Amino acid sequence: MRVPSRSTGRQPGPAVASTTPARRLPPGDRRADDAGPDLAAYRAAVAELLVEVGALADTPSTTARQVLLDQRLREPAIAAVLDATPQGLVGARETLLLEMARYQPNSRTSAQDLTALVRIYLLSRVDVLWWRDSPTFRTDDQVRTSIDLVDLEWPRRRGLIEFRYREQAATVLGRGLRAVQRRVRPAATPRTAGLLFPRARREMIAFLNDLAREFAAVTPPGTPPLWVTSLARSAEHQYRLRRLGYAAMVPSGHCLGWAADVELDWYERFGARAALAGLLLARQDAGEINVVDEGQAWHLCLAPAARRRFRRAYEAEMGV
Repeated sequence: MRVPSRSTGRQPGPAVASTTPARRLPPGDRRADDAGPDLAAYRAAVAELLVEVGALADTPSTTARQVLLDQRLREPAIAAVLDATPQGLVGARETLLLEMARYQPNSRTSAQDLTALVRIYLLSRVDVLWWRDSPTFRTDDQVRTSIDLVDLEWPRRRGLIEFRYREQAATVLGRGLRAVQRRVRPAATPRTAGLLFPRARREMIAFLNDLAREFAAVTPPGTPPLWVTSLARSAEHQYRLRRLGYAAMVPSGHCLGWAADVELDWYERFGARAALAGLLLARQDAGEINVVDEGQAWHLCLAPAARRRFRRAYEAEMGV
């Protein structure tokens, strides 16, 4: 089967206009080693690749998809990013092909088709590029006990958390109560299991607070606050999610503590989804975060260049 010619189409998904101008990071947040692959070129090349993957999404096109990926992943804009990750270009290519071979659509995964799977995998490699020297939280116990993570309940009870979240139900009774609540008021909250670990890096707390305040300022009255559906995870839990059918990529920014997922689709009923998407894309344009459209929720990862700024913000907000 012949591989389609290169397309210049945009990344699939709703076009969202930015609601805020891109902001430059303060000079003090830029590091001498910030120079690296051109991420704008990478994202544009991935968007073009996704159009071609979408044209080869049927089962008989397996060989053609592999030829396509062999060609496109070696293009300079994409190869520069993948080669700078711990796996390298060859490892990333092999992992992506394996993910595609194992892919089975289901109701849990955020990758509703092969195109979404490729998008999630390739765009999430920016997280791994940025934080390649950051240690992985390998076990659940490491997440629970790490001094680099803060329990959210302490600042929440003092009114210092601007965003919403909920913990996973820990008992059969709790899960049953959640199921009843969803039946009685199906749209009252986002459809999410909640946080297994209500812990986060200090910088991530400050960033999400800042995003929540900006979101509240641009949305209609009555819009619920920003809802965070995932924060730090262990690699142990990441593999647990994979076994359940979720598109939990490995390695992941979540297992490094620098990523979060925020609800998007639920805000459509409040007329605020586009506003939140615009805020996230504007911050990505400003070099503050990496964003991955995962459908119902969007994945984001803080950039190393923004770390110092949000660490200072956390200390100021928490009075530490």
